[in-house]
Amino acid sequence: MTDKVSIAILVITSLAIVAGLLLSFAGRQFPANADDLIEQVNALLPQTQCAQCGYPGCRPYAAAVVRQEAEINLCPPGGQSTADNLASLLGRRELPLSSANEYTQTKRVAIIDEPLCIGCTKCRDACPVDAIVGAHQYMHTVIAVECTGCELCLPPCPVDCISLVPVA
Repeated sequence: MTDKVSIAILVITSLAIVAGLLLSFAGRQFPANADDLIEQVNALLPQTQCAQCGYPGCRPYAAAVVRQEAEINLCPPGGQSTADNLASLLGRRELPLSSANEYTQTKRVAIIDEPLCIGCTKCRDACPVDAIVGAHQYMHTVIAVECTGCELCLPPCPVDCISLVPVA
């Protein structure tokens, strides 16, 4: 009786090892679902939706990275650590943060000339990282440590009271 049990255990163990090897091989040979990979890349991005990478938001950039239409180093708010994490996830070589992008050359933040601000909230609504605070009909201000310098607050301002200055 114990010989039959030993044989059964040996057969089941052998089948489990063969199945594991086959699954491992299949996982390496067949790419993961592209949508899942896009979501994994998107999860690594800072979700500022600032368009500094040249794409209208983080998910379109993630899709372009997965399709190899964009490099992994185009996200200034994410910085070098994001580029490195993307390289690790996608099995690509690490690249330094792109210097072709003007935002990486000089870190800038928005400042509001508060006496000119009419409190329209258009800049606040346009800010993808909620770095602009203020109430309707009151002046607004920028939380400098939150600002990515993306310039998305500039076009909606009807009185041109916002400017970008280099961070010291």
